[in-house]
Amino acid sequence: MTNNAATSIPNGVRIIAALFVLCAIYLAIIGVLMSLRPAAISPAAGAQLLFGLQVAGPYMFLLMAVVAGGVAWGLIELNNIVRHAALLIAITGMVMLVPSVSAATVIHPKALLFGGLGIGVRLVVAWYLSRAEVADAFHRSE
Repeated sequence: MTNNAATSIPNGVRIIAALFVLCAIYLAIIGVLMSLRPAAISPAAGAQLLFGLQVAGPYMFLLMAVVAGGVAWGLIELNNIVRHAALLIAITGMVMLVPSVSAATVIHPKALLFGGLGIGVRLVVAWYLSRAEVADAFHRSE
């Protein structure tokens, strides 16, 4: 890694990369367990992260784990294209959670809480990565 004082990684970017790593680990574990023992875990375990792609089976879990790991690595390397990809992932996640949150307002308070929390986390990620100071850190590393 070519990390010196001129291209220090902002702490928020480290935290966001850690979130992507946690998602990658979670998806990889579920994908491996589903591959080894298909009836052990329901594909619904990845519904909050895969938004319908979980029906494609364990290989989609593993593929998305690789993508999340790649995004985390790219954020640590201060790759500007990966910053835009992370922004797109966060915004898409917010949009995909809106129907479940609006449906849960009356019936399922627990689903409303977790859906709202998911939207909030994705909103903070998108807001932070779009800040001018953070964008400048990515541009300085080029």
